[in-house]
Amino acid sequence: MRRLLCLLLASLLAPALGAAPVTVEDALGRRVTLDEPARRIVALAPHIVENLFTAGAGAKLVGVVSYSDWPEAARGIPRVGSFNAFSLEQIAALSPDLVVMWGSGNGPRALEKLQRLGLPVYVSELRQLADIPRDIRRLGELAATSAVADAEASRLEAGFRQLAEHYRGRRRLPVFYQIWHEPLQTVSGEHLISQVIDLCGGENLFADARGLAPRVSLEAVLAANPRAIIAGGMDNQRPEWLAFWRRFPALTAVRREALIAVHPDLLQRPTARLLAGARELCSALDAVRAGD
Repeated sequence: MRRLLCLLLASLLAPALGAAPVTVEDALGRRVTLDEPARRIVALAPHIVENLFTAGAGAKLVGVVSYSDWPEAARGIPRVGSFNAFSLEQIAALSPDLVVMWGSGNGPRALEKLQRLGLPVYVSELRQLADIPRDIRRLGELAATSAVADAEASRLEAGFRQLAEHYRGRRRLPVFYQIWHEPLQTVSGEHLISQVIDLCGGENLFADARGLAPRVSLEAVLAANPRAIIAGGMDNQRPEWLAFWRRFPALTAVRREALIAVHPDLLQRPTARLLAGARELCSALDAVRAGD
């Protein structure tokens, strides 16, 4: 009888325990409080979708934006538009209890518009390597999936530490990272990708340029004469990006066959897959060193 009463009491307490409020701080320093862990989440950037899956909260996603294609399960989630042109009406119709937005990507008024709908909003902005595991942990807290999120975040932190230790002291290679072809764009030192280049013992030749993804002239790249050229914005659909540089055989990177392609999703999305991209890039730059 006593055991039966204990089980009954536990069943009555379970909903209340599950409904405990959760509070986390977002990228803007705002305290985001939910009455209970999120069950219906809308994510307004592809990388946020990935990070929610990594945090163990993928099953709670009810709305995403275009190009949310990883993991495979993300492809079947309803779309609410693109990251810079989403539908407030479609978002509201999904009755989310949490919207996770991209601070710099969704537009300056996005937060205000979402708040007008009365929706809890968490703002994500990942500018440092350490921000990725930190954000995954916070997403896990919001969705009550901390066991998964903490484990994945710890795996990422350990992976980046190992890379830093392994490549520390390597001879630095001047590199040009190409994020787009027309117009020609690279990344500045403020960009996460530049931090990965540095981690691998590379030197971003345009680290001092203004903006996250500054335009550069062809003449500037030729004058800088990089030891390696990395086409991070190129995938199998754009093989001409690296082929273009072969028109300039005097370039050291061309002469020494140091034209490197890394799939954009591995370096240009601030997600757990960035670790795989970093490993690939570090290995490629090490091969360039070995050829000197």
